[in-house]
Amino acid sequence: MQGIANTQPAEAWNGWEGINWARNAARYNATVNAFNDELFDVAAIGEGDRVLDVGCGTGQITLLAARQASQGHAIGIDISMPMLERARADATEQGIANVGFEQGDAQVHPFPEDGFDLAISRGGVMFFADLVAAFANIRRALRPGGRLVFMGPQPGTPDGDYARATAALKPLMREASPASRGMGSLVERDRIQEVLDAAGYADVRITPVSAPLDYGRDAADAAEFILSLGPVRHNLKDVDQTVIEQTREELRAGLVPYETSDGVLIPGAVWLVNATQPPATR
Repeated sequence: MQGIANTQPAEAWNGWEGINWARNAARYNATVNAFNDELFDVAAIGEGDRVLDVGCGTGQITLLAARQASQGHAIGIDISMPMLERARADATEQGIANVGFEQGDAQVHPFPEDGFDLAISRGGVMFFADLVAAFANIRRALRPGGRLVFMGPQPGTPDGDYARATAALKPLMREASPASRGMGSLVERDRIQEVLDAAGYADVRITPVSAPLDYGRDAADAAEFILSLGPVRHNLKDVDQTVIEQTREELRAGLVPYETSDGVLIPGAVWLVNATQPPATR
């Protein structure tokens, strides 16, 4: 990796949380797949486009972008080697040749200037220590008139569906896990606008999008998945097993109201952000 500014996230995402995510990529993707159509509708990738996927993780969005940019290419960048290894394996398995994956810190990575028509991200742009510097670095990688399209979470509420469904966990969630620190850095609309303005973008548009998040086949399966999530595992690591078993059952009960014929679906909400690299001035 050619330079790194975000040392703490790099350590975390190359540790057990990154490995856990890579091993369970399909489950993690399932929770947010319902947002993919909205993301790609706004991205409007052309067949000849050069696409950069920032914080690509295990590469699902990068691979979908490469399919749409059939005469161009897609590059995914992420700080996590375990996740990139999974992305590369999936690209090989799917036979997608116009795609590449690079390990790097997008805040300081030496992207080629004007090297991309479009930068996209499904939730991978929240973890930078210096958000303005990171988004400015990404902007410089875009051609004049190139676009940035990304999604990130809206702020949660104490009476929201996820909070109600997982209320059993609340007393045990004392702190963010190492890899989840920074997840709340862009949940406020005004903060997103402030950061992108300071980073030099134009035509910033921020749209709320809602969709069901898929957590598993049934309440028991969803409870096991939620208990396996990095932030939850981090907070339960020193908790007595009896308490964990009680929490598991209470969590399962809280998820029952969200069981459907299509799985455990909990309403979720994100911001869909679209911005532009200003055209070159003469």
